[in-house]
Amino acid sequence: MRIIVVGATGTIGSAIVEALAGRHEVVRVGHSKGDLRVDIESEDSVRRFFGEMGRFDALVSAAGRAAFKPLEQLAAEDFLFGMNSKFLGQVNLVRHGLAHVTDGGSFTLTSGVLAKEPMPGGTAISPVNAAVEAFALSAAKELPRGVRVNVVSPPWVSETLEAMGQDGAGGLPASVVAKAYAEAVEGKRNGETLDARDFA
Repeated sequence: MRIIVVGATGTIGSAIVEALAGRHEVVRVGHSKGDLRVDIESEDSVRRFFGEMGRFDALVSAAGRAAFKPLEQLAAEDFLFGMNSKFLGQVNLVRHGLAHVTDGGSFTLTSGVLAKEPMPGGTAISPVNAAVEAFALSAAKELPRGVRVNVVSPPWVSETLEAMGQDGAGGLPASVVAKAYAEAVEGKRNGETLDARDFA
């Protein structure tokens, strides 16, 4: 398969590339580096990207940003930031990618465990993650030509915790998280949210 990985240079994205590259043609896409570039926060950029990309069999998104700070410090703009980036950015990858994906192809998006397991500081992230999951659940009932859409929900990633000076044992290695993405791409699931912890 020809698989696009958006966010391919990040911690999770790099692990996804490594998990899939041995079996598939993987196109590494990033915001500032990669085989191709796209800014998912710009709908025009997403449109141009697919015009350059052409046909593909699967797209995996490990991209999108959201604000992490205490509730009393959050402004409306912080909520809009996550909705525009992590939610609408990934929605637009599906919307504009649909004309270019092959019959029976797939989209795999990223949410996170804060959708169902909130924590202090995550109040602007939890609703964004939940929205991504709700979108996939609904869109799966409408996508034509046998095209599938799923979501992977990662926990804290060990490498990210270590980069923050914390104990990586409290997270899941990126290589394990990547297994959930491989299942979403290579399996038959549709409209599901895969908890990456189930693949440990």
